[in-house]
Amino acid sequence: MNTTAELRKSLQAQRASLSKLQLRTHSEQLFSHLIQHPVFQRSRRIAGFIAHGGEMDPALVIARILNNKQHCFLPVLNQLHGNRLWFAPLHQGAALKPNRYGILEPTLFPPMPVPVWSLDLVLTPLVAFDHCGGRIGMGGGFYDRTFSHIKGPTKQKKPFLLGVAHSFQQVKKIELNPWDIPLDGVATEQGLTIF
Repeated sequence: MNTTAELRKSLQAQRASLSKLQLRTHSEQLFSHLIQHPVFQRSRRIAGFIAHGGEMDPALVIARILNNKQHCFLPVLNQLHGNRLWFAPLHQGAALKPNRYGILEPTLFPPMPVPVWSLDLVLTPLVAFDHCGGRIGMGGGFYDRTFSHIKGPTKQKKPFLLGVAHSFQQVKKIELNPWDIPLDGVATEQGLTIF
């Protein structure tokens, strides 16, 4: 059986090998599935992300959010608490800058992030997922730490964490650690699954 590191490396390589046409086709298919789903339609405050390294690209979904009466947010590396994320509002034509990983994010000045519990839906990047909501990310633990309140004493269920991935990123079983925050669902080019 592959270790998490081996699985991560293999799926990242497979993701990076996708052609621009495959990436665009998958993104369009994701868009058509996601915007019709009630979990998207009833959400008003939605966090997306800027795709990097062959990740499923939610750019069309983000454009729809900005054109609807919904509010869009993007993750920003938290400068005060390492390995956590802030979420900043995204507006049409907003300036984005690369963070230390080369991923574009909004400029937070003055720093005015929104509380994560105020988000309705978070489109979550990943490297692998399973049929029960298990998720393997890039290995930094940013999303697990940021949404740790979900497993905290109050067991707060908000926001809805929706993994966004290519269907080939599904694996049989991911062994979760106590600190791992499971997904509530996943969206791929083949459709949406709620766990």
